[in-house]
Amino acid sequence: ESGAERLLKVTLRIGEMTEAIEDALQFAFDVLKEGDPFLADAVLEVRMVRPKSVCLDCGATFEHDRFHMFCPECDSFALQLLAGREMEVESIEVDLPEE
Repeated sequence: ESGAERLLKVTLRIGEMTEAIEDALQFAFDVLKEGDPFLADAVLEVRMVRPKSVCLDCGATFEHDRFHMFCPECDSFALQLLAGREMEVESIEVDLPEE
């Protein structure tokens, strides 16, 4: 709709808790580009977001991995995930015609 001549770059923010695999996303993007001149030179950038939680017992906020979801302060497992489930398009760059 913007009149873009070609796609240059797509940046995704993907939370590690989604268990999305960066290499699989890249492979799928490369397959999508095949035979499409609009997408031919486009680049996919994937920014992985580490999980971050708040402890519902002591209030500590901390980053962790997918497997160790215990509060480092009080060892509670009563957590609320604040970040790490994102799956969003952060930005799209296109080449617009000069007017």
